[in-house]
Amino acid sequence: MLKGFKEFLLRGNVVDLAVAVVIGGAFGAVVTALVKDLITPLIAAIVGQPDFSAITFTVNNSKFLIGDFINAVVSFLMIAAAIYFFVVVPVNAVTSRMRRGEAPPDPTTKQCPECLSTIPIQARRCAACASPVPAAGSRGA
Repeated sequence: MLKGFKEFLLRGNVVDLAVAVVIGGAFGAVVTALVKDLITPLIAAIVGQPDFSAITFTVNNSKFLIGDFINAVVSFLMIAAAIYFFVVVPVNAVTSRMRRGEAPPDPTTKQCPECLSTIPIQARRCAACASPVPAAGSRGA
């Protein structure tokens, strides 16, 4: 029983997931600080009001805190923008540079010349229309 538990813990996916959760928590704190300490004051300097929580309205003695909702939406949009521009764009740029010299992977499917359905590359007959399909790499007539 302990051997199976050890194999489970040392499996690559579990360790990778644990590292991702820890790094994600630390990164979340960095992004929150970026938004709270840098971007929000910048917006306050431009707009003049950093906090919308005072915006409310009342209907039948029920108080709606629309300002808190606006704060949450603005915070979400700023965090999403910060992650996109400071993480996603640079990582995509680095990844595309690393893959620049790689050849594209070999295809695993092809199209049936009769019905144009997608079939495995090794298929000799189409599963949809049962027509014979030329072998991969050969040219049909």
